[in-house]
Amino acid sequence: MEFIRWNDSFAKNKVMQPSELEALAQEFGNPLYVYDAEKIEFQYNRLVNAFSKVEKLRINYAMKALSNVSILKLLKNLGSGLDTVSIQEVQLGLHAGFTPDKIIFTPNGVSFEEIEAVAQLGVQINIDNLSVLEHFGTKHPKVPVCIRINPHVMAGGNENISVGHIDSKFGISIYQIPHVLRIVENTKMHINGIHMHTGSDILDIEVFLYAAEILFDTAKQFKDLDFLDFGSGFKVPYKKDDIETNVEELGKKLTKRYLAFEKEYGRELTLAFEPGKFLVSEAGYFLAKVNVVKQTTSTVFAGIDSGFNHLIRPMFYGSQHMIENISNPKGKERFYTVVGYICETDTFANNRRIAEIHEGDVLCFRNAGAYCFSMSSNYNSRFKPAEVLWKDGKGHLIRERETFEDLLQNQIMIEV
Repeated sequence: MEFIRWNDSFAKNKVMQPSELEALAQEFGNPLYVYDAEKIEFQYNRLVNAFSKVEKLRINYAMKALSNVSILKLLKNLGSGLDTVSIQEVQLGLHAGFTPDKIIFTPNGVSFEEIEAVAQLGVQINIDNLSVLEHFGTKHPKVPVCIRINPHVMAGGNENISVGHIDSKFGISIYQIPHVLRIVENTKMHINGIHMHTGSDILDIEVFLYAAEILFDTAKQFKDLDFLDFGSGFKVPYKKDDIETNVEELGKKLTKRYLAFEKEYGRELTLAFEPGKFLVSEAGYFLAKVNVVKQTTSTVFAGIDSGFNHLIRPMFYGSQHMIENISNPKGKERFYTVVGYICETDTFANNRRIAEIHEGDVLCFRNAGAYCFSMSSNYNSRFKPAEVLWKDGKGHLIRERETFEDLLQNQIMIEV
């Protein structure tokens, strides 16, 4: 298998320039999330082109990665469907203009009432629990249902984001398929799709293809399917010389096997994917101003006007985001530990080489499109940042910065 590596020439054509980002920081303030519409479109078309020989292809954007309604509308206009995990995400998708038939609901551990409420909206239901499957099939045998299997294949590189392993809470074990078949027979329910998701940061295409064979074998046991959903988890590069999933190679190999399976099955099926990070991660930039530069006996700290309340991934997952000083992009590099203003340890980077930093400079965190703003909070009673969409050479405000009134909006102060 051939990996694709991040390099300067590749990145130069696909990233915003420091001057553009600094101008947006001046216009909209800090901290600030910026998303490049052109990059999202590039990634979407890249995946579509990789599977161009498949007659029925559907890309369902995993909106938990970034759920701003303007981003949803952008992806809708590209032809995307939606992968959702809560009724609130379903409602946001409908608000952004998606029709129910373009949305799939893949929850885990939600109430039965929530599943019923989503089904009543006409959205495709995806069930990953035997007891829920039996309950739903008994009450609503005519509502089409997709089944999420757990192939017991760990295709991702991080156990915190790999969900296909044997101890995962997600999916129905492939060893429980006989139970599924018994439920289907007893309830006469309609299974119209089979789904799997092995986790994020897939490095080895061959492992993914191995899991796909398990999905194909499972699908053969259901005679009235409309689609097969292979999840996603495609890795994107986070730093120089980092590797990413070669979706072009995956497209060639999986397409060949998929078309052969369709002939075995006897009719065309829709091939579905549910990328989130792949579509929006590299399109995102997080901008934060340097409040202080602090020299200790062994470390130079650059303290910014943000913390893990805005960007938790480095502390939560140990993920690495490339950090650039866009106020001094050609400055001499020094070693800095970049930290936040939260009253806890909130370290974004340890001893990282960054162009010389001064107080007032703006730092840019790359790959900030996925699971960044969507995981932000008001911890320490801090406001959430604004969001801007960079489109056609202009910044468009798509979320206003929070205010003190936003913090108080749902609070009730009583006499005590």
